[in-house]
Amino acid sequence: MHAANKPTYMISQTNLSTSFQEYLDSGYWKIFFNSFSQLGDDEVLNRKQDMMRFLKENGVTYNIYGDPLGFNRPWKLDIIPFLIGKEEWETIESGLIQRANLFDLILKDIYGERTLLKNGLLPMEIIYNHTGFLRQCAGIQLPGKHHLVLYSADMARTVDGKIWVLNDRTQAPSGSGYALENRLTMARIVPELFNGLKVRRLSPYFHSLRNALTGIAPTNSKEPRIVILTPGPSNETYFEHAYLSSYLGFTLVQGNDLMVKDNFVWLKTLGGLEKVDVIYRRLDDVFCDPLELKEDSQLGIPGLLQAVRRGNVSIANPLGSSVIENPGLMPFLPAVAKHLLGEELKLPSIASWWCGQASALNYVLDNIGSLVIKRISRRSNVSTSVDATSLDSNQLNELKARIKTEPHLFVGQEKANFADSPSLVNGKIEPRDALFRSFAVSNNGSYIAMEGGLTRTSGEYGNYIISNQMGGISKDTWIISAEAGSTFNVRKELEHVQENVITYKSEVLPSHTAENLFWVGRYAERVLGNARFQRTVMQFVEEANKAFSDNDETIKESLLKALTLYTHTFPGFTGDDGEKKLKEPWEELCEILFDAQKIGSLAHNVGLFNRAVYTVRDHWSTDTWRVLRDMEEDWQKAIESPQTSHHRIIYALDNLITSMVAFIGLNRESISREQGWTLLNMGRKTEQSLLLINMMRVTLVQRHDDQIEYILQEAVLKSNECLVNYRYKYRSHLKLSLVLDLMLLDPLNPRSLIYQLERLKADVSALPKLSVGHALPEHERLALEAYTMVKLAVKEKLAEPEKNSSSYKNLDIFLTKMNKLLYTLPNVISKAYFMHAQTQKQLFTANNLDR
Repeated sequence: MHAANKPTYMISQTNLSTSFQEYLDSGYWKIFFNSFSQLGDDEVLNRKQDMMRFLKENGVTYNIYGDPLGFNRPWKLDIIPFLIGKEEWETIESGLIQRANLFDLILKDIYGERTLLKNGLLPMEIIYNHTGFLRQCAGIQLPGKHHLVLYSADMARTVDGKIWVLNDRTQAPSGSGYALENRLTMARIVPELFNGLKVRRLSPYFHSLRNALTGIAPTNSKEPRIVILTPGPSNETYFEHAYLSSYLGFTLVQGNDLMVKDNFVWLKTLGGLEKVDVIYRRLDDVFCDPLELKEDSQLGIPGLLQAVRRGNVSIANPLGSSVIENPGLMPFLPAVAKHLLGEELKLPSIASWWCGQASALNYVLDNIGSLVIKRISRRSNVSTSVDATSLDSNQLNELKARIKTEPHLFVGQEKANFADSPSLVNGKIEPRDALFRSFAVSNNGSYIAMEGGLTRTSGEYGNYIISNQMGGISKDTWIISAEAGSTFNVRKELEHVQENVITYKSEVLPSHTAENLFWVGRYAERVLGNARFQRTVMQFVEEANKAFSDNDETIKESLLKALTLYTHTFPGFTGDDGEKKLKEPWEELCEILFDAQKIGSLAHNVGLFNRAVYTVRDHWSTDTWRVLRDMEEDWQKAIESPQTSHHRIIYALDNLITSMVAFIGLNRESISREQGWTLLNMGRKTEQSLLLINMMRVTLVQRHDDQIEYILQEAVLKSNECLVNYRYKYRSHLKLSLVLDLMLLDPLNPRSLIYQLERLKADVSALPKLSVGHALPEHERLALEAYTMVKLAVKEKLAEPEKNSSSYKNLDIFLTKMNKLLYTLPNVISKAYFMHAQTQKQLFTANNLDR
């Protein structure tokens, strides 16, 4: 296919002209490389770094399954785009539209009359043995002219200049959001490369997508409720799901955000249930309804298929459409196209042989060493493609044996000689195989194609199997036009984002999103509070507080035990080997900081925070993402680097604290004061209150020597950034009653308990009212009771020691009761607003079951 040794070339125009002459001979490539060369080698590499930084700061990621380092891996984009000329695009565009129409007719036939099977145009084994064929979907009538709303195809250009289709994507095609992000990134970072080229815009496709989804709504509403159904943040393309949600103005939901009631689909929101009209799904169809399809699915909505049958909700693409995402169909498409359309295929499929036919099986077995072997359907996340040319004799024999056992499940495909595409790799221009994916969407009785798409190149030279999961690199795809009117303009593209969004409505949060925002607030404060207290304890332990050298060991013991109790990292310094750890504390202190597997550790809480943040990623601004990614990288470096110095450990804590303060501050300034802010702030205030109460319980309740109590009180103030406030306000030595006055009762101190509770009470009251009447809901009653309890507290009484007792009993009783109230409050809120537990009605009647 390619020469054994790959050619590499520096960026300069001189070297380029000797190796990629075919590109320079093409007018638009020549224009591009002239602009590219004018940047200069150093500037090209600088722009490449800028592009990587821009994508990272925008939170553009791709998850790699099974790779511990693959969660939220930064998206890779080549600075050299994939260019397609006007004439070539006209062929591709008409071919895409034709194939979309063809597959729409095939889909209707498979779940309708099945004439293709009856007339022998399609073998039954290809359909009925495909995991995507869902018998439960047979006979369902769907609205609109097209059942197949979305279609995409993976294409490649061979060395003779022809375009071939390698894969058809009909279930939940991915990549359109990444294509748009690639375009905006290129326009922002290297706008000079567009000079002299009339590059077509992508936004018309998304406008048509919006219209198509609106058009399949069961009702005639101009603004139907449309949601994007995602498997969740662990999905490989979750970034795209969140990105499209923001761009199109549709609500991003997971399966547990939706429920079926009375044969309608309802969105669980903070204000109750809202009817859903259209679901744009990014979830494999078999997972969508555990009641009728995959019964162990935790991702779907029980009863969804019945709501579809009743015509009460529409899904794009419809359930069961993955059956035509089937390489086994390719050998039969020319005949099917002739039968259904009366036309030859304008975009031919790569030469394919279905092994269910004896002659094709023999050909595949005889020529297997030169073919690519595919299964007709996927198994879990295992790749369905095997490049047999890369296998040794034993591996080929094993593959042959598998094919002979179940020949109807395998397809052999020609390994075409793809044309190389220039790519910038490690500072040099190298040839790479390229796979181009474009998209078509239903539009006014026909289809419209995206004038661009997502191009992926192999991570290694000569690698035929191109996949993001295997380290592929993306390219922006430019369709070069002769007409200036439709050409790309970054200002117009960005303006279209605003045009695409629905007319403003008050924010309606799905319950799952609201819950995650609540927990983002809690985890943010938990990380910040734990980091500050751990830093304070470490500083005291390191310095040994020379001012009271006689009590150093007792002070150290008290602080370290308090740290274990505060962080709940048991047994820690309180266990059977506590005495040993107290003498040599730094190993345990490092575990409490950096061991992500240790429940309660700072690293564990940082992990929980990151997962919650990514789950609601569409709520964060670009500046916020910059802070988050820098914090994530800095903390990971701290975990991985050997901690040889206590100062380095404390420095890592300082960086984490600064980043978390920046995150909280940015959201305080940028999030709209609607439901999202209310939930985030409520989580923060709840956690701040609980952390303060817990810190006081583990440090101030027990009585100690006066000098030790002084240090413990100082630790509380220092951990809460209130030591300066204390000295400024009281101008005296530390005294328990005054510490309690500042930390519990002072309404002007933003770290005090009453300050948190006053705002928590307001946030709780701002939640939607779910019941009618004058009685306070339980969550409002709990918040009011906690607030009133603090208002009625008397600092002198709380600081009064109990005679013949080792504790401040009044303070202990007060903090214990307050702790119980505030631990109960989130559970009550969760039950009322996040779960929406309701009595379910029977989904089917006896008549339905008999049909």
